[in-house]
Amino acid sequence: MTVTPAPFTADDYRARMDRAARAAADAGLAGVLVAPGPDLVWLTGYHVPADTERLTLLVIAPGQDPVLVVPKLEAPDAERAAGASALTLRDWTDGVDPYGVTAPLLDARGRFGVSDNAWALHLLGLQRQLPDTSYAALTDALPMLRAVKDAAELERLAAAGAAADATYEEIQKVPFAGRKETDVAGDLADLLRRFGHEQVDFTVVGSGPNGASPHHEAGDRVIERGDMVVLDFGGLKHGYGSDTSRTVHVGEPSAEEQRVHDVVREAQDAACRAVEPGIACQDVDRVARAVITEAGYGEYFIHRTGHGIGVTTHEPPYMIEGEQQPLVPGMCFSVEPGIYLPGRFGVRIEDIVTVTEDGGRRFNTTARELAIVD
Repeated sequence: MTVTPAPFTADDYRARMDRAARAAADAGLAGVLVAPGPDLVWLTGYHVPADTERLTLLVIAPGQDPVLVVPKLEAPDAERAAGASALTLRDWTDGVDPYGVTAPLLDARGRFGVSDNAWALHLLGLQRQLPDTSYAALTDALPMLRAVKDAAELERLAAAGAAADATYEEIQKVPFAGRKETDVAGDLADLLRRFGHEQVDFTVVGSGPNGASPHHEAGDRVIERGDMVVLDFGGLKHGYGSDTSRTVHVGEPSAEEQRVHDVVREAQDAACRAVEPGIACQDVDRVARAVITEAGYGEYFIHRTGHGIGVTTHEPPYMIEGEQQPLVPGMCFSVEPGIYLPGRFGVRIEDIVTVTEDGGRRFNTTARELAIVD
């Protein structure tokens, strides 16, 4: 039986906003400015279209209560948000300068972290009001703000991972040969929704030579017997992300195809086993890359080993050379090495892993051996 997690409470959102205020102070920022998008949802529970041209902005600053500036016509919806009681609403009406309404909430000479998807229109409007302020993207200024998940978030990520696993088990039962990549991608999307995803973010189906492009968009190529097929799919369930990759083969693989798959599987397993508190993110990448390089395929591993996941399917931290952020219990990220042979085929295997007190735990548990499909 599928269990729906209990909703987040106003206290949960208050704790998150307090965390953001503390993180801003620790980083030497005057505060955090959050536009519509995943950061606003995570901090307040307020969902609003990110493409709205009217200024909606959450202002969080150390030592003051958080304030959400909203258009008056949208204030009733904002008041119903789960985190609304943990903040103050300040509305503005059409014909009033919203930047003039917002400016008194900000330190006129402060430096602020701004959510990555804030409109330039709105940021420039604030700068006109407060020319001595400066701004930094949240990904740069506070990259770890959402990185460490609590128990309720981990429960949602585990449920999303289980739904993706169920999708993979079912997709192996559908015919591949003689169908277009888009047909299989449609099956993946339908299955993700069947198993509880409210949002499907991507369904990569890379067959034959298309599998050598890591982010290949499923196209009209007809899948043939003898093809290696990279499957990479995910989205949001209960507001939290899934993202898994498996590579299947239509009919029996050649010895080379099997070897390449074995190398990727060994690299992925080694990297997952390396996860533990205190090691740097880059060490996860190094472990996976060393296995693939030793096998002679280093030049064909052309992307980072992993990315964080939470209320979005891609977010910090990143498992990549140069990222020295230590792993902390509660962090969740993908481990997805791959080998891509141009014009021939590709292989990728991906699980979501969370850091525990003494190691790592995978949210994806389906078989990683090369599956044979029809």
